[in-house]
Formats: sequence, C-alpha cells, structure tokens
Amino acid sequence: CKSLPETLLFQLLGLSIATLSTVTHYGLRFTLISNISLDSNSYRVIHHRAFYFGICLSMTLILAALLSSAATVRESQCLTAMGFFCFALAFCGLIPAACWRYTHSTEVEDSMMDVYDFVYEEVRRNTSSLRRHELTAIHEAFLCCGKHSPFGDTTSVEHKTCPPGQVHDEGQDCLREIQDFLKKHVDFVFSLLGIAIGFTVTVSVLSHF
Repeated sequence: CKSLPETLLFQLLGLSIATLSTVTHYGLRFTLISNISLDSNSYRVIHHRAFYFGICLSMTLILAALLSSAATVRESQCLTAMGFFCFALAFCGLIPAACWRYTHSTEVEDSMMDVYDFVYEEVRRNTSSLRRHELTAIHEAFLCCGKHSPFGDTTSVEHKTCPPGQVHDEGQDCLREIQDFLKKHVDFVFSLLGIAIGFTVTVSVLSHF
C-alpha cells in the first residue's frame, strides 16, 4: 500500500505532538510557573490552551492518516474525502499557531519572567514564607540563583532561597535562565509544527489529486 509510509509518518508526527504537549503541560518548570502565576498574568491561560491545542492537533493528524490509509485499501471516495477534510482541518489549526508565534513572540517569555519578578520582589519586601518557598522551588527547578537588580539589599534573598552550591556572581541569573530555556523549547515546538505544516500541505495536495 503506497499510503502506509505516509500513515506511519503522520501517526508518528501526531504522537510526537501529543507527547510534547503533555511534557509542556505537566513538566515541572511549566507547572511550577503556572501554579504560582496570578489570575492577571496570561501565562496560565496560554499554558492550558497550548496543551488542548496540541492534543486536538495530534488526534486530528492521526485520524487523517488512518482515514487516508483506509481509503487507499478500500478505494473509498468517502473515506478519501474525510481524510482530506481532517488534513485541511489540521492545516487550518497549524497556520494560526504559526502566525501567533511571530505576532506574540515574547508574550510567553514575558509572562513567565513576570511571575518570577513578582515572587522575587514579594520575598525581598516581606519575606513571606509561602513566597520564599515558591522562589526556592523556582531556583531549584531552573538551577539558577536570583537576578541582577539595581537594589543593593538582595543578597539575603539569594542566601535564603538558592540551592546549595549556586553562586549568584557566576551569572546564573534566573531571568536569563528562564529566557534561554523557553526560547529553546519554543523553537523546538514550532520546528515540529513547521514540519507538520509541510507534510500536511504535501499530503493534502496528493490526496486531492
């Protein structure tokens, strides 16, 4: 069957997107920031929407691949049309996601760093035990220590919340660590979406013909 390699490819692509969505949603660093973020911060909304979008997209791709394979085996025009519709539906979801990447390129990054700034300043001002625990958890998750600040009274914050062995003067600034981590993750996510767009367009054109 000619469509078998394509079917396996799209199933693998769908499973990869589902796995990445799950890791992003339930990963320690992401859930930690999501749990700490305030209602006024946009990160929690983005966090949940990204997960549901990824799961829906992966299921659509897998279904489209299965329908196309079944259509080839049974030579069914109805199944072919359903497979083409699923590919078109996936494409209609992928394009807005890719556009969002460029129109809101710093929104996720800024919202995550805003969460860290908020917790850090809360600890610096009133040494809340809850906020201190949250800041310590962030430092341990991202393997960083404090941030560069114009204030001169932040040394005690680092001493109370940084993991043993982390030295703030070595440049392990948490804002930079969060920024670098998120940039690598987002680049990987949208590289995978780019591959999905390319294959979806190719298979949709072939299915049409």
